[in-house]
Amino acid sequence: MSETRLSDLAEALMRAALKAGADAADTLAVGGTAISVDIRQGKLEQAERAEGTEIGLRVLVGRRQACVSASDTAPATLAALAERAVAMAREAPEDASVGLADAGDLSALRDAGALELEDTAADPGAADLERAARALEAAALSAEGITQAEASATFSRRAIHIVQSNGFSGGYGRTGHSRVVTAFCGQGTAMERDYAGEARSHAADLPDLEGIGTLAATRALARLGAVKPPTGTFPVLYDERVASSLIGHLLGAINGEAIARGASWARDLMGQEVLPRGISLHEDPHRLRGPSSRPFDAEGLAARAKDFVADGVLQSWVLDLSTARRLGLTSTANAMRGPSAPPSPGTTNLDLTPGQASREDLIAEMGTGLLVTSLIGSTINPTTGDYSRGASGWWVQDGRLSHPVHECTIAGNLRDMLRRIVPANDARPQLSIRVPSLLVGGMTLAGV
Repeated sequence: MSETRLSDLAEALMRAALKAGADAADTLAVGGTAISVDIRQGKLEQAERAEGTEIGLRVLVGRRQACVSASDTAPATLAALAERAVAMAREAPEDASVGLADAGDLSALRDAGALELEDTAADPGAADLERAARALEAAALSAEGITQAEASATFSRRAIHIVQSNGFSGGYGRTGHSRVVTAFCGQGTAMERDYAGEARSHAADLPDLEGIGTLAATRALARLGAVKPPTGTFPVLYDERVASSLIGHLLGAINGEAIARGASWARDLMGQEVLPRGISLHEDPHRLRGPSSRPFDAEGLAARAKDFVADGVLQSWVLDLSTARRLGLTSTANAMRGPSAPPSPGTTNLDLTPGQASREDLIAEMGTGLLVTSLIGSTINPTTGDYSRGASGWWVQDGRLSHPVHECTIAGNLRDMLRRIVPANDARPQLSIRVPSLLVGGMTLAGV
């Protein structure tokens, strides 16, 4: 559905809410198309096409709010939806933190044309995606030792439009192309698998399909013969593929919702070191063709670049309007929202300051320890920061990769771990969260 049509729907729903008795209203219309094709064992496993529109409404009656959504956009449905939302809001508990943005604070930029978030090339069809998926599978199977491969190719085109009773109206579109392949090797209980995948907003930016398939095969074959590592205290190097999970834990800890509830291990760390000196965590919502780029947040505030951590020191929580009011602060324009829920804090494109060393340099530096390439499960205490995760990867002996390992657990405390990280210089530029491989010393490893 076109962004113009979404704008009309959002506007109509807002007017219906005000007519039904809402003091203020906030509407979000989302529409688009998604196509996916899966290939398994040389056969078409699944081909799906989904098209749809969803409309979401948040109404405020005094300091009470309610959210409703629907996929039926008929005028009668919109009127009924508005009446239902107002009735629900009148029964909701009061919340002093709810409310729309002041009109003077709204973003002047109402579209994302300059960010190049939409591919202008012709949309691929199912046949195009099937050819891509088969090429991925063939590339993986061409490696000796690979017994099976599964591949998928997807495309999506999506648009959103937000209309609020404070005068805001803005929207934009986004496209996405992805290619993923999983390769299998070995037999029985010794079977191993690994994957490779790429995603871009523009098809022309996707890398060579053969390279993706070959990488998946190489990763899977490298897992053959894995054993449990020894138990003890060792340095752990998080491969770039999984290193962003550590920064994800930090982002969760500085999220305004967690801080307002007092349920965060970082709640008393504002203005203190949370990362080593010289390392910053920077957000740029205006990155060209960025996976999470946007001109404004879900509350109509102008998205802007900022440092959540600068030179190792925590500068700001991640805030929307509600959490900012609860904490007596100002929103950082980080509101996210789906059609069926109110806004909540979230982040867009992030960069962790890279180091000077390569991953190979850090492997040589760590001496003996664990290179983690895969993480499974987690036990993270959000209040204390105690950390424990299942892991697999490579054992490093005397600064060199020795043999693959699996079925082990790494543990520590996030407050201490994050202040000890040593970053490499291998972050992939196309990712939303760009984090290089990270070396963390003194981790507890439970294996044999």
